[in-house]
Amino acid sequence: MPKKKKKRVSNFVNNQFDFILCITVLLLLALGIIMVLSASAPSALSVTGNSYTYVRKQLLFGLAGLVVMFALSKVDYKVYKKYYWYIYFASWIILLLVLVPGFGVSVKGATRWVSLAGIQFQPSELTKIGMIIFFAGYLTDHKSELQEFKAGFVKPLCFLIPPIGILFFVQNHFSVSLVICVIAVVVMFMAGCRLKHFVVVGTIGVVIGAVALSYLQMSGSDSFRLDRISTYFNPWEDAQGTGYQTVQSLYAIGSGGMFGLGLGNSKQKYLYIPEPHNDFIFSILAEELGFIGCFLVISLFCVFVWRGVLISMRSTDMFGSLIAVGITTLVRSSNCYKYCGC
Repeated sequence: MPKKKKKRVSNFVNNQFDFILCITVLLLLALGIIMVLSASAPSALSVTGNSYTYVRKQLLFGLAGLVVMFALSKVDYKVYKKYYWYIYFASWIILLLVLVPGFGVSVKGATRWVSLAGIQFQPSELTKIGMIIFFAGYLTDHKSELQEFKAGFVKPLCFLIPPIGILFFVQNHFSVSLVICVIAVVVMFMAGCRLKHFVVVGTIGVVIGAVALSYLQMSGSDSFRLDRISTYFNPWEDAQGTGYQTVQSLYAIGSGGMFGLGLGNSKQKYLYIPEPHNDFIFSILAEELGFIGCFLVISLFCVFVWRGVLISMRSTDMFGSLIAVGITTLVRSSNCYKYCGC
């Protein structure tokens, strides 16, 4: 009788974790949940009547994220390359779900959230991952064209138009638009696009942006994005208006000193800083844990970047290398945005 063939499991399943990266992620997750608990307690009590409302949700998503992380770590990333075109179209089409009645949720004048089975999330978070996979796959398949200006530089950037257009005009989500653009540029550069193309186009973009900004300022435009840009450079000009959040966050950071006021002892989180557990959570961390706590968090992110770059360098193929670069850039750019309070 013929021998039965033994089922073979892909060698990728048995690959070892990068334990340093895994421990770094777990430390950041644990510290993040602790700080959400501390920062959100007063506002949660004020809004919902329960100090633990926001941290429970954060803890639930954190645990779900760990399960997903472990499951995806057993999937060979090369599978995604076969479907990167489908992933691309799905990445920007999913952004339109906010327009579907019963799914889209508007918060503070912006329609950026989708509610599904009682769970509210931003579809743009999925788009970020999808665009990383798409650019990694596309640039790998067209690596012979990357030295050319039109085919290797302009053409890939054109694929940003649909998702950025939806984010900008439909969801009014300027920050995520910037993050996705940064990811695309970094991945393209690491893939082999010529530096001079970035320099030339970047210089032209800066000049056009500066002229447009000057024109809007001179014309007295009341654009809220212009106000945010002006506030970023000089929040004290309108400390009680557009600069209020930034000024309050600076008070929190400044009062933290070297060792901080102690975990849970922040004063600014008592409804001085709006949404202290979101964009300005780093300010609360600085106030409670001081310079030492800030240094610890920044150091952990530096370790994350180091391991991400190392994984990219050790990857056996271009697609895997670009995926690692994209994810590392995503984490750093997203957190830099939050820490700057933009």
